[in-house]
Amino acid sequence: MTDRRMNSKVDEFLSKAKKWRAEYEKLRMIVLDCGLTEEFKWMRPCYTFEKKNIVLIHGFKEYCALLFPKGALLQDTHGILTQQTEHVQAARQIRFTHVQEITELENTLKAYIYEAIKVEKAGLEVNFKKHTEYALPEELQNKFDAMPALKTAFEALTPGRQRAYILYFSSAKKSQTRESRIEKYMQQILNGKGLND
Repeated sequence: MTDRRMNSKVDEFLSKAKKWRAEYEKLRMIVLDCGLTEEFKWMRPCYTFEKKNIVLIHGFKEYCALLFPKGALLQDTHGILTQQTEHVQAARQIRFTHVQEITELENTLKAYIYEAIKVEKAGLEVNFKKHTEYALPEELQNKFDAMPALKTAFEALTPGRQRAYILYFSSAKKSQTRESRIEKYMQQILNGKGLND
């Protein structure tokens, strides 16, 4: 490993880390040993191969992790990849709570990183579930039937915005809650805006 591959923004990120600092530093050394370029994206250390994202280091309250943006394409021969939520289609994490776990898995982690590089070299892509494959909540369909303009506006949204609305509306357990969510966001949909716009 050479110092020229180290990014000063990552140095700054590490110097400010209050939690997971030792774990971040160990993960950084392992990833750099794999010959990747260190960058700083999305406020996190990001490691690339020929400008393609291979792995990121990030931390949460309960754990820190290596995140593979195309982790769903990895073989996961050791069964250590985690899907962060049920709706995450491509990314997978390997989670840690102590630097000793990282040290014990060093060779395995490198194998996963090298596999992620091979996936990128091969040009493999994740087959994302299309927004049209998600079931519309009955309450939304009823609104569309009653207000054709709402359906037209919804269909004019980008697929990602449509998916976000469908998932948000569908996640409510009670019909009454789904209806109130739809009511709340109707004007935003009519204005061509997404859930978080």
